[in-house]
Amino acid sequence: MAKITIIGSGNIGLSLAKGIVHANLYQPENVFLTRRSLSSLAQEAKAGFSVSDDNAEAVKGADVVVLAILPQQARQVMEEIRSALAPNQIIVSVMSGVTCADMRTVLGEQAIIVRAMPNTAIAIGQSMTCISSDQAKEEQIKSVEAVFNTVGSVVVIQEELMTAATALCACGIAFFLRSIRAASQGGVEIGFHAHDALKMAIQTAKGAADLLLQMQSHPESEIDKVTSPKGCTIAGLNEMEHNGFSSAFIKGIKLSALKAGGLYNE
Repeated sequence: MAKITIIGSGNIGLSLAKGIVHANLYQPENVFLTRRSLSSLAQEAKAGFSVSDDNAEAVKGADVVVLAILPQQARQVMEEIRSALAPNQIIVSVMSGVTCADMRTVLGEQAIIVRAMPNTAIAIGQSMTCISSDQAKEEQIKSVEAVFNTVGSVVVIQEELMTAATALCACGIAFFLRSIRAASQGGVEIGFHAHDALKMAIQTAKGAADLLLQMQSHPESEIDKVTSPKGCTIAGLNEMEHNGFSSAFIKGIKLSALKAGGLYNE
């Protein structure tokens, strides 16, 4: 029977566990969740998941081991589980800035490592997850892809782009949320109550994203449909651009990518 172990059952780990069970990829009893405090996993234990505070014991017999921990915890956790790992197990890392090569220096050259970078929308099954590896076989990557397809969309990329993926997709959630917040504040300034302005901004942002996804179109082509000569939309867009909207967004993504690359070493 297939078994998966998720080490570090925080928001991402628990969301992944629920997603794979909901998709019938694994049975709850074959999903092993670890955390330092077992009382934090009481609800998951009641739901039928297997829980443990012993990382080394939990990885035994697992087809896939997911390290859903902070980069700063990486070395300690990998040293804990190293002796318990088998050569055929796939190690999936969701740790930002920790390369496959970094992990192999601790786990050994034989380790099969696949990196995955989901975002917090994993909580509602709408993550944008990027996955990569340096040495894993195609079927091994596909098995990891199947796991993360249960909680959103997946793109397979080159490993050197994983830090960039962190900035665009993981940090990117916060950037788009801030833009929605700004839109709602603008709504208040032009006369709406705060709760109405926020609801209107959220739905408008959701509609814009769904429009691109469903129509498979480019943002500029959809922008063209709502901008008329001497109109109010182009006036607003140009005012934002004069004040550096796109430039600030791009610079923020670039700086986040630079920061993400140094998390493991810090």
